[in-house]
Amino acid sequence: MSKKFVEEFKVVENIALNSSNFLIKLLSKKALPQIAPGQFVNVEVKNSKEIFLRRPFSVFEVDYTQNTMSLIVKILGRGSKKLTEAEDGDTINIVYPLGKSFSYPEKEDKVLLIGGGSGVAPMLFLAKESGLVKENVDILLGARSKEDHIDVSDYAKYGNLHYTTEDGSLGEKGFVTHHSIFEQINNYNKIYACGPDAMMKAVAKIAKKEGVFCEVSLENLMACGFGVCLCCIEPTQKGNLCICTEGPVFNIKELKW
Repeated sequence: MSKKFVEEFKVVENIALNSSNFLIKLLSKKALPQIAPGQFVNVEVKNSKEIFLRRPFSVFEVDYTQNTMSLIVKILGRGSKKLTEAEDGDTINIVYPLGKSFSYPEKEDKVLLIGGGSGVAPMLFLAKESGLVKENVDILLGARSKEDHIDVSDYAKYGNLHYTTEDGSLGEKGFVTHHSIFEQINNYNKIYACGPDAMMKAVAKIAKKEGVFCEVSLENLMACGFGVCLCCIEPTQKGNLCICTEGPVFNIKELKW
């Protein structure tokens, strides 16, 4: 198990990506340890008498030369809303890096990365870190509407971007599994997904049926990050496991889906 750190990071940027998603860039005083796509951090919500538990967020970007780490914070409740109000110069206490990462694809693999909601962050991180040529990477992102998508055009150099929206305002209409890309699902060696449970279960069902390798990153509530609080238990083929220590990334064969 890799070493964990508890550290005060300084907020150097807090950018509204749309009405509900914010990009928060954090500066460390120390050299950052290696952080892999799929790992997460547990963030303390300061100056709030009613919020006691830390909030988990997947890592979006890491710049080892600048010692910065970026998170995409989607407003889902009072804790995340409070974090999006952070100002430049504020400090945020973080426990990191936590959990197990996605397995990296092989150089010759053709991969499909699927992200929905907060799950966009680790998918884009994996696209950047995979080392694959753009032609071998398809990135499929789903949201309710065009307004719910964030601008990820910078990541077009790491893979081919595809979109779905439930109202048809951007990309193909429907859920991610309705996208025409699934008509050629056997073209992929590996599928990676992160997002709402229903989305990942739908992806996993197709991948399992077609016999395609698939890993998903679960988004259970993870209050401690160390497997102590037992908030994030998930039934698996090996019994009930803590997502924060045994995951959050699992091969779908390990899950009772």
